Amino acid sequence: MVHETGEAFTIKQLRRRAYRLMELLGLRRVRIYDARSSCLAYLANNGVPDHILARWAGHTNVRTTKKWYVKPDVEDLCGAATTWDGLHGAATPACERLRDVRACRT
Repeated sequence: MVHETGEAFTIKQLRRRAYRLMELLGLRRVRIYDARSSCLAYLANNGVPDHILARWAGHTNVRTTKKWYVKPDVEDLCGAATTWDGLHGAATPACERLRDVRACRT
């Protein structure tokens, strides 16, 4: 982000503006880094190609972006969880349990 003159904000200026915007919009206050991480993980988990995601993050190396931001979503884990259900025959499907855990965290 930059000033109207094109000069880049300092980290402190960026943080203050972001927190003020979160407050104005009635959003929960989160650290800028955490918000960035969540946004990039969301984009990655919703099909944005790796090279575009890396560019969006400002990385020159796609591996950096994948290492720090591309993490499996609960839905991504369902295939493996369903396979485990076949091993021990759980009464409640694993995907349902994963979704319940996710709902408890939000």
